[in-house]
Amino acid sequence: MTRKYFGTDGIRGKVGEPPITADFLLKLGWAAGKVFASEGHGFVLVGKDTRISGYMFESALEAGLTAAGVDTHLLGPMPTPGVAYLARTLRAQAGIVISASHNPYYDNGVKFFSVQGTKLPDDIEQKIEHYIDSPMTTVESSELGKAKRLVDAAGRYIEFCKASIPTRFDFSGMKIVVDCANGATYHIAPHVFSEVGAEVIVIGAEPNGININDECGATQPNKLVAAVLANKADIGIALDGDGDRLVMVDHKGEIVDGDELIYIIAKARLDAGLMSGPVVGTLMTNLGMEHGLKRLGINLLRANVGDRYVLEMMSEHKGILGGENSGHIICLDKTTTGDGIIAALQVMAEMHDSGKSLHELKSGMQKYPQILINIKTPKKVDINTDAGIQKAVRAIEEKLGDAGRVLLRASGTEPLIRVMVEGEQADLVKKYAQQLAEDVKKSIDA
Repeated sequence: MTRKYFGTDGIRGKVGEPPITADFLLKLGWAAGKVFASEGHGFVLVGKDTRISGYMFESALEAGLTAAGVDTHLLGPMPTPGVAYLARTLRAQAGIVISASHNPYYDNGVKFFSVQGTKLPDDIEQKIEHYIDSPMTTVESSELGKAKRLVDAAGRYIEFCKASIPTRFDFSGMKIVVDCANGATYHIAPHVFSEVGAEVIVIGAEPNGININDECGATQPNKLVAAVLANKADIGIALDGDGDRLVMVDHKGEIVDGDELIYIIAKARLDAGLMSGPVVGTLMTNLGMEHGLKRLGINLLRANVGDRYVLEMMSEHKGILGGENSGHIICLDKTTTGDGIIAALQVMAEMHDSGKSLHELKSGMQKYPQILINIKTPKKVDINTDAGIQKAVRAIEEKLGDAGRVLLRASGTEPLIRVMVEGEQADLVKKYAQQLAEDVKKSIDA
């Protein structure tokens, strides 16, 4: 389906530039409200992260939904996976999240969840887009929607997160540093981890509207590394602005990315006899993770980049675990979408049961060196049919054999071709990546 407004993860962009404007969000709220109203009577949840523009867009969405005759329950700051959970447990018609995830404060966006706590089906998005391009109307005054604040939303989600691990787990004696990225988890994550017994040191939990993801969180964990080492903590937990990404730090100050965390959770599920189906990664998942899972007897499937595609493939192949190296980790046996807090609890549970440190647990797989080079293209090139490019790729693949991997991707947003080479030996990977990039550029120029 070709979408005019919706991307793979909702609608996102710079605040004040179409479509991320107050008037568009008003129309979006109305359009969504018209669709939800036609599906039956109910209410819609609206949550947001801590961006300053969230106030403006929350009001605009509320007004649009009200004009369409739909009731709104406002959640205030709430992690994206928290909205997905509440939409499901409160039987809402839908959940809406105002967030640009890991982006800077001057970006914002909107994501939707169904009553099942999953992304909206394509046909519903298509209907919303139809109404966006239609004249806006207002229902009779007696039929206008009502709005109220759900005051216990954070508490409900905190309890849900804690319930993702058995009550036998007591993490007293474990010292952790939690970086909330000055985002939507600032008033939730510290409570979750302290209430399961851990000693919690909190950073990045003082949002001011413009410091979300600013030199903190899962995309920039340097402050977390420093805090873990300074406090001699057992682990560090870095979430992103809307709480759906997780990156961890071990006691030595080494960053543990999404691939390594997925491997740890997969092995824990396997050891407990709870693993089923393949693990689903993406085209960017490190080859070292694929080989590590293979040694455990677990297959890895690769989806296109984007948690939407990971989730689709997990459902298709009946998998319970998947995600991306960026830290989107989906534990379908625990929840319906990527959730940084719940993923962190699964890793902590395995540390508890195995008696091993995070550093020891990640050693089961070895990440392969990975080089990514972007090549600017003055014209559109079909990398799959260009004979020169395909010949260059085959030449490098033959040299790497089973010890490496080549990936070429055309950027969906920029005139770029991304050349990625990974393998066991860093010097060879760098050499082959540079060679392939040169050959691809020559083929394009020719």
